[in-house]
Amino acid sequence: MARGSIVKRCKACRREGRNQFEVCAHAERVYAISYRVGSKPVFKTIGPNKKEAEAMLAKTMSEVNNGTFYQAEEISLNDFIDKWLDEYAAPRIKANTLYKYKNALQKHVRPALGHQYLSKITQNDIRLLMSKLIKIKSAKTCNNLLTMLKTIFKYARRWGYIRISPTEDVDKYRVEREEMDFLRPEEINLLLKHCREPFKTFVLAAVLTGMRKGELLGLQWGDIDWNSNTIFVKRSLKYRYKSAKNGEKSWYFDTPKTKYSVRAITMSPRLKEALEIHRINSPINEADLVFMNSAGSPIDPDNVIKRDFQPALRMAGLRLVRFHDLRHTYTSLLIAQGENIKFIQSQLGHASIQTTMDRYGHILPNTNKGVGERLDKLVFGNEENVKLLQHASSAVDF
Repeated sequence: MARGSIVKRCKACRREGRNQFEVCAHAERVYAISYRVGSKPVFKTIGPNKKEAEAMLAKTMSEVNNGTFYQAEEISLNDFIDKWLDEYAAPRIKANTLYKYKNALQKHVRPALGHQYLSKITQNDIRLLMSKLIKIKSAKTCNNLLTMLKTIFKYARRWGYIRISPTEDVDKYRVEREEMDFLRPEEINLLLKHCREPFKTFVLAAVLTGMRKGELLGLQWGDIDWNSNTIFVKRSLKYRYKSAKNGEKSWYFDTPKTKYSVRAITMSPRLKEALEIHRINSPINEADLVFMNSAGSPIDPDNVIKRDFQPALRMAGLRLVRFHDLRHTYTSLLIAQGENIKFIQSQLGHASIQTTMDRYGHILPNTNKGVGERLDKLVFGNEENVKLLQHASSAVDF
């Protein structure tokens, strides 16, 4: 919560060497209020009446903290986007996400609205932008951009540049539920049959752990506990473009998707055996990575899909599922063998069990058949007791 202060200004006191907190009866004294809006310090002179300054400070701080403060300072959307990216986004979000934010804003928002002043942008401007975008992009992409704009204008209001956000009453588009695909056990074996090592072990690890692609690429040998048969997910390998012109990329380690994605996954005996063999055949590399390319460097995620995964699917005669569908495959296998949904949540690294249920609840087995009979058996025991109870109930004269 932002706080301000009252500052006394008196030239006579200053000449006499007094500080601002001492009693002052000079006619030339004035009071000012000092506060911050975002990272910007503000200083305003009020007048000789201290109570008036106190009232103004209370009113101003209430507006700042409630997000209704408005300062009559014109700023273009382009300039405010730069300010928001620098002061809010950069310290809080991951580098890869920040890159996507900048790219989306540069491509879709800045050309259309960037030159306008924040205070001049209306709801119609935002709706027009979204109506043009939906013609070339998916509803999910449009909604992601709108969410970002809502956040940007929320801070523009909170920092006092506008009174009302033009995105406030702009609705998101309806997103159709994404069809979830996963491989059946016979399809998994068919795919593995058409994979060459070391990519075969990479696919096997994806199917039997449900790890995301970046988590697999960032897996180090030190993350595997061979005694407890556990794989610890601690990082994700990401790539960033060094230059947009030449398309050159560099890799770096990042934290997993969320704090809940840092987790311990049970390693199956078959996967353990495959990883042990893979370790013997893999040369030592500086980053201690489990999976690397022939040059001993981290694997490019785009290359592994285009050069290995999709060709293997074609050779196996399977449909072109996404690599992320191997995570769904892992989940479907756990569900099929009757694992507890709470355990499945922990293995996937979901923040809440509700997320797991929302995504996979529709493929959970239907176990309500015979529920009434099981209730009778639990409460009343065997069938003979049930019949006696029913007979006794029918004999009662109400």
